[in-house]
Amino acid sequence: MRPRAPNKQQGIMLLEALIGILIFSIGILAMLGMQAIGMRATIDAKYRSEASYLANQVIGQMWVDRTNLGNYATTGPAYAPRDEWVAKVDTLLPRNAADPTTTTPIIAVAGQQVTITVRWMRRGDDSVNQHVAIAQIVGPS
Repeated sequence: MRPRAPNKQQGIMLLEALIGILIFSIGILAMLGMQAIGMRATIDAKYRSEASYLANQVIGQMWVDRTNLGNYATTGPAYAPRDEWVAKVDTLLPRNAADPTTTTPIIAVAGQQVTITVRWMRRGDDSVNQHVAIAQIVGPS
């Protein structure tokens, strides 16, 4: 009996299996990354739509209460409808815990034009996001 010559392709099946597992693992990691990006985009969209809703809500309130339009300015003295709205913004949108003034909503009133700036800071992010709505409140007061 002659000894068998060593097969030069011995172990190639194991190498192919390891490469297949590596490619599969990279694909799974890519899917997890895409899921994280999708979740972040969904959360951003939620905050943007919430800010838009809140700005439109206070504009509607101003239309109904046109005679007290100047009282809605956030630089003015306390005014219950405006202060309730600001409290609602603070509960629905995330604030900057370190410096809450950076995310406080602003209402500026110049004659019949109002500018509402709703600001928020997503948790774990350093940038302040904002939604600005400008409206002309005209008509009989």
